[in-house]
Amino acid sequence: MSSSPAKTGSDTRKILGPGGNRVRDSEEQKKKKKEGVKKTELRSKKAAASLTPKTILPVRSNGSVDSSYSSDSSIAKDINFSKRGVERSTGVKKPAKVVPHGVEVEAVETFSPVVPIPLRRCDWITPNSEPLYISFHDEEWGNPVYDDTKLYELLALSQVLAEMTWPAILNKRRIFRKLFDNFDPSCLANVNEKRLRSLRENGNSLLSEPKIRAIVENAKHFQKIQQEFGSFSNYFWRFVNHKPIKSGFRYARQVPAKTPKSELMSKDLMKRGFVCVGPTVVYSFMQVAGIFNDHLITCFRYNECNNNNINKHSQTKLVKTDTQSRDPIENNTHMSSDHLSLT
Repeated sequence: MSSSPAKTGSDTRKILGPGGNRVRDSEEQKKKKKEGVKKTELRSKKAAASLTPKTILPVRSNGSVDSSYSSDSSIAKDINFSKRGVERSTGVKKPAKVVPHGVEVEAVETFSPVVPIPLRRCDWITPNSEPLYISFHDEEWGNPVYDDTKLYELLALSQVLAEMTWPAILNKRRIFRKLFDNFDPSCLANVNEKRLRSLRENGNSLLSEPKIRAIVENAKHFQKIQQEFGSFSNYFWRFVNHKPIKSGFRYARQVPAKTPKSELMSKDLMKRGFVCVGPTVVYSFMQVAGIFNDHLITCFRYNECNNNNINKHSQTKLVKTDTQSRDPIENNTHMSSDHLSLT
């Protein structure tokens, strides 16, 4: 029996390992496999370096960066700094959090400061209204008044409304007070013809002669009412039984130019010798003096006027008088006109 020829190295039978039928790799195959793994790791490192790092690379205790990561750390540092200064589409820079070294850096969302809600006022007060007019609305208009001198001033200014608006009147209020002796009825009642002529000359650029004469002449009749009722406040507030009326209007178009009560008071004043006191003038007087709370219910002053000075009328001395010969005071108010008195 002839022996078979010897096989070459390439045909050498692979030796089985202890794992059974699994063939043990040769040294060359192992070497090739290691090289393939290294190439894969190298590609993954290059890909990672091209992306934005999410963490800061580790730093040694002496502050120097490991030599194997020097290039990567410089790239990461540049990206981190550029990340802080990036402007978003809104054009506003978002500041970064101040965090310890080695902690992930994220953009901090900033919020606008809380803006206080502006007060809701009546519709005839607009953003373009003069500050003096706004203060008049917020502090004076519709607030119940019981002082006689103050009431006479408001009555006189309501008469001026026929020629001027409230903003114009308020801007010249100091001049009016100087011209008419601070609207003191006792002083105006003693004005003689010479003094009246001087008032007409000085106030000619402000008011017409009938208005100037009316303010002076009405002071005399004002004093007569004070003597009869104890105070003009008693006379004035008796038309509403000494209690302010809450109108409760929601829209400015609902506020009338006059009411039955203003017509009643107008007639009574004219019987007593007052001039320039028509129903519209008297209603404006009732509004500003607080007999009618005509602030809209959406206005913050509506509730304030209802609560403030509500019991001040109890401090006023009431005088009993014979009212049989006078016109009865109506109990109901009818709102029909769509004109605004506060203009």
